[in-house]
Amino acid sequence: MLLIPAIDLKDGHCVRLKQGAMDDATVFSEDPAAMARHWIDQGARRLHLVDLNGAFAGKPKNENAIKAILTEVGEEIPVQLGGGIRDLDTIERCLDDGITYVIIGTAAVKNPGFLHDACGAFPGHIIVGLDARDGKVAVDGWSKMTGHDVVDLAKKFEDYGVEAVIYTDIGRDGMLSGVNIEATVKLAQALRIPVIASGGIACMKDVKALCAVQGEGISGAITGRAIYEGTLDFKKAQAEADKLSGR
Repeated sequence: MLLIPAIDLKDGHCVRLKQGAMDDATVFSEDPAAMARHWIDQGARRLHLVDLNGAFAGKPKNENAIKAILTEVGEEIPVQLGGGIRDLDTIERCLDDGITYVIIGTAAVKNPGFLHDACGAFPGHIIVGLDARDGKVAVDGWSKMTGHDVVDLAKKFEDYGVEAVIYTDIGRDGMLSGVNIEATVKLAQALRIPVIASGGIACMKDVKALCAVQGEGISGAITGRAIYEGTLDFKKAQAEADKLSGR
């Protein structure tokens, strides 16, 4: 079970939001590159970056901060990036800059043809991010609900050739209320590709609960507010996850 620290970028700073609300942001660091180094030193084997301004604007907005992180990380570990990625040129630029995996969220739901083209053009580098509440997918920074069933949509995108699915329960993200294990397992069981859990990890108990079901196809979990506020010790949590996974 890979625990993946989240670095959410807003106005060049590392922040965390509650349930995706841009006006409810807590700034945790004004130096995202130093934060990236901190998590690598704590044992992170992948980083999860989100360009929050980009997600709302529909195009990248925190490129300077992202490039600073990539310069700091070098080729030590893979970095995945989401937020405002809406065209193939942007994907190509991200990969050229050193991003390993590009996460497509809203654009995948609104424009499946774009996702299909991206998977064809950049095989092995495309992850789809599906945010859902009560099994239905949300888009546009979680501000709009769609009628799409998350399992049906994920299966369609799997056929396109996406590398993995990041599944976020938006009722729990940033709330430290625990992972929606049941919904995450249901999705993972329906797919052949890995599912990365996101949203709600609060403490070691949640890590252990995810490790207990990783055999269903859950390969990792993104953690944010818990590791920044100290309810979860990242280094200890990854060590425990490795032990439970027999690594």
